[in-house]
Amino acid sequence: MQEKIGNVILDYQFYGGQDLYCDGEIEDYMLDLAKQYGDIEYSNVIEEEKNWPILYHFSHVRENIISWLPISGEETVLEIGSGCGAVTGALAKKAKKVQCIELSKKRSMINAYRHRESDNIHIMVGNFQDIEPQMEEKFDWITLIGVFEYSDLYIKSRKPYQEMLSRIKKHLKPNGRIVIAIENRLGLKYWAGCREDHTGNYFEGLEGYLENVGVKTFSKSELEKIIESTGNWKINFYYPYPDYKLPMVIYSDEFLPKEGELNSVRHNYDRNRLQLFDETKVFDSLIREGKFQEFSNSFQIVLEEKDNE
Repeated sequence: MQEKIGNVILDYQFYGGQDLYCDGEIEDYMLDLAKQYGDIEYSNVIEEEKNWPILYHFSHVRENIISWLPISGEETVLEIGSGCGAVTGALAKKAKKVQCIELSKKRSMINAYRHRESDNIHIMVGNFQDIEPQMEEKFDWITLIGVFEYSDLYIKSRKPYQEMLSRIKKHLKPNGRIVIAIENRLGLKYWAGCREDHTGNYFEGLEGYLENVGVKTFSKSELEKIIESTGNWKINFYYPYPDYKLPMVIYSDEFLPKEGELNSVRHNYDRNRLQLFDETKVFDSLIREGKFQEFSNSFQIVLEEKDNE
């Protein structure tokens, strides 16, 4: 069972008939926006609306998280959790084919209308756990942008995060790479008074998620342990700033920030926050002590199996 919107194919064979999550009426409005406006008009829409969901889902800044990746134009990409298509279009411009998996039909439709002129996007609507066993194709790149932290909700396993990586690994071509973008549980913004991004509570991640809410982020060392338990990986960490959602700069271990550079830290668009200290000064202190990587607000991780080097 398929639908075609412009050139984009939506495949519903694994869709259960009901979206299991939704942000409410704003998604209907975003679908109308995707139908009415083209890509070059979204910046004006964001300026006029002054609305966090519209900024988050339609901002071109979102694309910075993948625009730097060395995708050649002849490679295939599996985008897990493609949502409303914040990075799908950028991937489609860089890759030969983009295969999306997205749980929500409405968000998939928003994605399709936004990128209806692209002829290399195929969206499978449904749960990754149901779709993955039927997939035979292997990919050069697999992305999980803001997705890995939800593994416990959608993977039935005692170790859902390890299981997610193990399943994904089966669909990598030789020399293929996995890209994960996720908040840092110990990110400095949480110490400074930002609410936890997923639960909206203060200090919940810092306290180790005392209640099981089905979603969690991790520190750098926790992520390394999870990844290392699933194979022999070459692990490259990168550090989007201010975070991976709206990244203006992406640092690496070879190119770390200098004192005074991290000065765009007071904004928190989606909800109110505390301001417990001057984050720029604290970041400068961490930079001097060589601790920036542990307290970066977000991580971007690129994985490649060592056996394929």
